[in-house]
Amino acid sequence: MDRKEFLKVSAVAALAMPSTAEHLVNRGERWTNLSADDEGFWSFVRAQFPLTRDRVYFNTGGLGASPYAVIDAVKAKMDELEKISETGHTEGLWKEMKTRAGGFFGCDADELAFMRNATEGINVVCNGLPLGEGDEVITTTHEHVANAVPWLALQKRRRIVLKFFEPSTASAQENVARVERLLSTRTRLISVPHVTTTTGQILPIRELADLARARRIWLFVDGAQAAGMLPLNLHELGCDAYAFCGHKWLLGPKETGYLYVRKDMLDIVQAKFVGAYSDHGYDFQKGELAFHPSAQRYEYGTVNIPLRVGLDAALQFLTRIGMANVWKRDQQLSTYLHDRLRSIPKIRVLSPASDTERSAMVTFQHESVPFLELQAHLNSYNLRTRGVSEGGVNGLRISCHIYNSREEIDKLIEGLKSVRG
Repeated sequence: MDRKEFLKVSAVAALAMPSTAEHLVNRGERWTNLSADDEGFWSFVRAQFPLTRDRVYFNTGGLGASPYAVIDAVKAKMDELEKISETGHTEGLWKEMKTRAGGFFGCDADELAFMRNATEGINVVCNGLPLGEGDEVITTTHEHVANAVPWLALQKRRRIVLKFFEPSTASAQENVARVERLLSTRTRLISVPHVTTTTGQILPIRELADLARARRIWLFVDGAQAAGMLPLNLHELGCDAYAFCGHKWLLGPKETGYLYVRKDMLDIVQAKFVGAYSDHGYDFQKGELAFHPSAQRYEYGTVNIPLRVGLDAALQFLTRIGMANVWKRDQQLSTYLHDRLRSIPKIRVLSPASDTERSAMVTFQHESVPFLELQAHLNSYNLRTRGVSEGGVNGLRISCHIYNSREEIDKLIEGLKSVRG
């Protein structure tokens, strides 16, 4: 579809009823030749979501909205399976979806396991690594609860040692240096977020992977705030494992996700919760068990196939747009928001100023109004924001994704300027 045809379609789609928008998405055209600077394009994309326009949604970092293509895929698969009362769990479907996901995330299909969320993937790694008393794990002071509680529980159970560094917004190299200063002969693992949930800072994963490999320690990454926001190539990142959910930036169904475990780590990250589909053959009476040779060993039991089909539909939706376009749009909105916030007296932006370290999430404080009061004030403007208390940040976080616009950011700025403090 050339640009002239697209603009004609966009004008219709922007005013379309859901059924029309759904039809346009499901025609299967790739949109990657279209300009991410074209507001008509993003109006077209916005029309693919049932997300209400009665309020402005700035909380994709907490929960992403799903497009019609995803919702319809879940419903259709559920209807199909309930008519025959089957699970729909087939090797062919698994191979097809994981092959597509491997291409999307830059890894091999056999290195991916379906998870219910990032938390489940984190727990697989946390409890599967051979860590014992006195072994040190380096992490940040800005972890989401999902990447804090599992390690604290492991500390209680196995008496590992947690060592912390405060993420620096000064430079990527400063964060590498802070990690390096914590290393000792007892360090076994570095566990960090790709993008911090607090300030939306992009951490230097490739550089940390090089540091970890040089010291023969493992690197685990919580990718919940990166997958679907920016292009990923997990092999190039160089981490040993990477967990992420489908319900944020990937725009997939809730209770979906993936865990990536590099091939040479599959026998190191032990499968602790197992069952049907985890094995590659067993004999109960003889006491024989072979784990599945792929990351499927971390999957077990009957699962909700329609949800996983929906996640696959979300990847296809983003692929049609093009992740380079998604990331460019998210960056454009983030930069616009960052610059407008800095022009308001008494507003202190906590997120990095550098375009290379700032993600699609921007966090800020008001000098004289507590962040929860500020959030309540913005609620009256029908603005959905997220308060950030993790790491003692105590600020408001704004997430900008492909269904947001500059006009919505302007409404946020208007709400902030009306604050009396």
